[in-house]
Amino acid sequence: MSRIRQQPEAPTVLRQLAGGERIDLHQHDNHQIVYAGAGVVSITTDRGTWVAPATRAIWVPAGTPHEHRAYGETALHLVGLADNPLGLTTPAVLTVHPLLRELIIAYTDDPADDSAARRRLRAVLLDQLRLSTEQTALRLPAARDGRLAAVCAILAADPADNRPLPALGSAVGASERTLSRLFRSEFAMTFPQWRTQLRLHHAVVLLAEGHPVTAVAHLCGWSTPSAFIDTYKEIFTTTPGRRVR
Repeated sequence: MSRIRQQPEAPTVLRQLAGGERIDLHQHDNHQIVYAGAGVVSITTDRGTWVAPATRAIWVPAGTPHEHRAYGETALHLVGLADNPLGLTTPAVLTVHPLLRELIIAYTDDPADDSAARRRLRAVLLDQLRLSTEQTALRLPAARDGRLAAVCAILAADPADNRPLPALGSAVGASERTLSRLFRSEFAMTFPQWRTQLRLHHAVVLLAEGHPVTAVAHLCGWSTPSAFIDTYKEIFTTTPGRRVR
């Protein structure tokens, strides 16, 4: 693992990142909300990767070594918090309803402002954050078992690979039963559930990079664009072609 840069206080700031730009491995002594008002952001830890479009934010608990990556031109809003209103001790993707979105954007507009009005804004932001729900569909856990990691790597390289689990098992020297057990024990999900998460993860990234919906559906393994749109809408409550403003 790369050397971890210590940054005692998580900043509250707006950063403009180019597509593909990274923020190297670091950690904070306090908590952080990571929100892409435009584009898409991911955070990666030794436990996996979480990705969030503009309808989601990522919660990073204090003391978590992590790195960021932007997909597409990204307006990265970072909010440092001493409080932990959600009680979460691991990273999580959270829903961002329209009011919370505007609160995060407003709160990061002028971080140097220490007015009473801004303190009230922060209190409302925390209240609204407590109403957010965790979204597990945008989490890709890191595999510990080598056989499971090999299957994950095959499909990460080509999410459209439609081989069933027995065929993938043959490719990595593991039985279907063993791999099914590993998906449940390490990821707490079935193989089909994990593959859908992987495909959604790739789809969110490709959309941020400007690929058309039809191409994304094909590249990520959906049988038809309408099947992709239905899955996307079920998770994000919006269509993949719609952009949050």
